[in-house]
Amino acid sequence: MALSPDISATPAATGQRPVSPAGARKAPACTLVIFGAHGDLTKRLLVPALYNLVGNGLLDDGFRIIGVDRVDSTTAQWRDGLHEMMLSFTKDPDAEFHPASIDAAQWGWLADRMEYVQADFGDVAAIRALGEKLPGNAIFYLAIPSRFFAPVVETLGKAGVVTQKEGAFRRVVIEKPFGSDLASARELNRQVLAVLDESQVFRIDHFLGKETVQNILAMRFGNLIFEPLWRNEYVDHIEITAAETIGVEQRGAFYEPTGALRDMVPNHLFQLFAMVAMEPPNTFCAESVRNAKEQLFEAVTPIDPRDAVRGQYAAGTVDGRPMVGYRESPGVSPHSNTETYVALKLHVDNWRWAGVPFYLRTGKGLGGRRTEIVVQFRKPPMLMFRGTETEDLPPNRIILNIQPAQGLTVEMGAKKPGPEMDLTDVQARFRYEDVFARTPNVGYETLLYDCLMGDETLFQRADNIEAAWKAVDPVLQAWAKDPTGPEIYPAGASGPKGADELLQRDGRSWYPLDRA
Repeated sequence: MALSPDISATPAATGQRPVSPAGARKAPACTLVIFGAHGDLTKRLLVPALYNLVGNGLLDDGFRIIGVDRVDSTTAQWRDGLHEMMLSFTKDPDAEFHPASIDAAQWGWLADRMEYVQADFGDVAAIRALGEKLPGNAIFYLAIPSRFFAPVVETLGKAGVVTQKEGAFRRVVIEKPFGSDLASARELNRQVLAVLDESQVFRIDHFLGKETVQNILAMRFGNLIFEPLWRNEYVDHIEITAAETIGVEQRGAFYEPTGALRDMVPNHLFQLFAMVAMEPPNTFCAESVRNAKEQLFEAVTPIDPRDAVRGQYAAGTVDGRPMVGYRESPGVSPHSNTETYVALKLHVDNWRWAGVPFYLRTGKGLGGRRTEIVVQFRKPPMLMFRGTETEDLPPNRIILNIQPAQGLTVEMGAKKPGPEMDLTDVQARFRYEDVFARTPNVGYETLLYDCLMGDETLFQRADNIEAAWKAVDPVLQAWAKDPTGPEIYPAGASGPKGADELLQRDGRSWYPLDRA
């Protein structure tokens, strides 16, 4: 796995492109072909990530971008539109990319290498002609709706532009969602691998581009104080949470056929699950890491639908502001049964985790915005504390904070000052911003750089994708036959009551979302 580069963008005082950070290798010359050049992903995440890579000197002078879309536009119009979007981010504090300013030299270096091609995604002749502009290395990025993934890959194959020859690589980056269930994921893999070799396919999950997600492996396997405790002898249960305060907003048309489970669980949450639960890989090379993930996923017992809860937010109040219900959102049916919340319990049938439940939850319109992993340990025996002021021993927890806080929190018991033996909970916290300089990062910089370098560690392999879908497929099938639909919860709550009951029947409770 490539180490995530320091992508802090220091303006070039000389007007020249900054040099690469010490120890970071410059990516090889390559043409990045972006299908969906006018799409939101390109504007909000890919181009800002490339801008940050330019600022750190990690792109070769031979780097080029060709944007492909069906929109009638010229290169100048496309480039100017991207520049306007970049400038707008400087005034939008809620944007994932929010620089104080756009450095003219840095942007100019990137803009000079941009070209726009108007073409239909299925036009073999047009894509073949585009291929004539690609004398060497090329990456085809599918920043397009998932229904176009297989047809575009087929078009690339028919046009002959993904054949690797004369030492030049040809790679294809495929966004999520990769399939909508086990059957469709298998079929998409079959269609893609009929054209491409697995080594050419980079199935991307932007969660894995986050520094704090990558740090889970560094924390687990680079510190001996954690790994000996990371097993069923000491761990009571593990919670994985990805909670959002926002609703679907203007994405109702996308969300309606998708729902929270398909949108978040087999990709984002399963990747977090893999980081926290997989066995130590032999090395940090791509195949060792992905083999370890596959072994973990294969050990997951398919989720019993009785261990799954779905909810949908109604009108409520979030952060003091009113929010309309999901069914009143644009593009959503007033009778929709699409879930905006899901909670699951899964079991891992291996030596390390047998008997330890993993609780996963994700949702929109909730009372707190948090992505985190809570590892809760078993309670120690009370014998030695009997007859003291300590009536109960709180469990120890390690909390891996991913967003908005980034770092690690350890909860442990400590004696209160005074003559009596009375224990209370205390916290020890590590925060990234307290130790490391804050760097501009939208989560795609490392992933784009790794793709250019040919490092597949942070990308999903075909068997990883299918194993994750296999675990959740029984739930999807059961919900498709269940006319009752999701449990309603008010926006601003912590989720439906059924999610609390899922843990209560095991004698457990969720770590609070709405804590300070």
